[in-house]
Amino acid sequence: MKTLLIDTSSNKEISVGLKIGSKEYFKSQKVDRDKAQATLPLVEKVLKGKGLTLKDIDSIEVNTGPGSFTGIRVGMSIANALSFSLKIPVNGKKVGDFAQASYK
Repeated sequence: MKTLLIDTSSNKEISVGLKIGSKEYFKSQKVDRDKAQATLPLVEKVLKGKGLTLKDIDSIEVNTGPGSFTGIRVGMSIANALSFSLKIPVNGKKVGDFAQASYK
């Protein structure tokens, strides 16, 4: 099982990773703004680093909070869009049942 991990909840950095079996691989990038523009290239970099493409991913896990309101929305939007287009679950929810953020 290959799971894409997305965490955009921090105001200072984004983290994207892969969980392959029981092992996890992460890349982080410091950001001030433009999380949306930085997240997808980081996803691509993590996947290429393991010789994978988006089509190889079986599921997505995204940090739903607490954290930066805008950052969480970015991560949730990317995860839900990828889920819909790839027909894979996000946070264990079936396709079409969008993951919800938990703002506190």
